[in-house]
Amino acid sequence: MCTNYRPTSRDLLQEMMDIDLSNLEGLEWPDETWKDYNAPIIRLGLDGQPECVVASFGFVPRRHVPAAMPSLTTMNARSETVGQLRSYSKHWKASQLCLVPMTGFYEPNYESGKAVRWQIAMANERPFAVAGMWRSWAEADGSTSHSFTQLTINADAHPLLMRFHRPDEEKRTLVVVPPDAYRDWLTCRDPEFARSFLTPYPHQMMRAWEDPRPSAKKQPTIEKQQSLLDF
Repeated sequence: MCTNYRPTSRDLLQEMMDIDLSNLEGLEWPDETWKDYNAPIIRLGLDGQPECVVASFGFVPRRHVPAAMPSLTTMNARSETVGQLRSYSKHWKASQLCLVPMTGFYEPNYESGKAVRWQIAMANERPFAVAGMWRSWAEADGSTSHSFTQLTINADAHPLLMRFHRPDEEKRTLVVVPPDAYRDWLTCRDPEFARSFLTPYPHQMMRAWEDPRPSAKKQPTIEKQQSLLDF
């Protein structure tokens, strides 16, 4: 699973999707996205065209987590159960699909005997997008906010992505959506057909390298990241 990634810049967003970004004027987001951080996502607008909005990473933001479930974390949704779990099912059945644009995501590699942070990206060094799902929230001040989760699939047999996470754990990974399928994913209104998009990306088109977290950044350790489970 992925608990942090590198979102695309405004310029790369424009390059990836030829859409109007004027609604993002004045909005900024960090170079790395973690739980509850804001980042851009692409969804289908009311006019039937792709639009970009800034949303919070994690389907249920911390401020909306039920008091009875303080440890709930929803940054990743398992594709196998997304249609059944209460946190996601309503929005999955409503086909609230989105693209999460990024230049790379991070996973722990244990081949050295300890957790080492690696970055995974495209072999051509281009930005890419992974399959996600979004929802809206009515806030106490009367405003509307958005949040998102990333869909994950099994990666036990993937030549590259099977190298990540603890040796005794199931291997999971994000779903990279090919550029020529962006619009098909966003406009899909059949939850069962949407599952046809949730397939492993060819390992020959990906690359990975050791990329330790700069010590100056106060972010969760890899060991802490590993404790965050899909719900």
